[in-house]
Amino acid sequence: MSREEEWVRVERTQAFKELMRQKKAFIIPATIFFVIFYFGLPVLTGFTTLLDAQVIGSISLAYLYAFAQFAMTWILMHLYLSRANRWDELVDRARRQAAEGEVS
Repeated sequence: MSREEEWVRVERTQAFKELMRQKKAFIIPATIFFVIFYFGLPVLTGFTTLLDAQVIGSISLAYLYAFAQFAMTWILMHLYLSRANRWDELVDRARRQAAEGEVS
């Protein structure tokens, strides 16, 4: 059996379809959120005065927003890793189903 035939068998398993559904359900919204949050800082600082407000001494909201981007990146990374660990189970199940011929 060629690699291409093996891939087609894996692709047709129920576990693989569930894996793709779960990945899209997480990755697409997470990416949209990340891009909006990331580009929010240059847009808000460049075109508005919204982040000019002083919070503590000379620290403005712009600095807090910039530091929040580091936290947001680490939080998204942690969420992705925890989901990816669950996706590994679906990958294993898809392999087993393909090997046993359980394709839909």
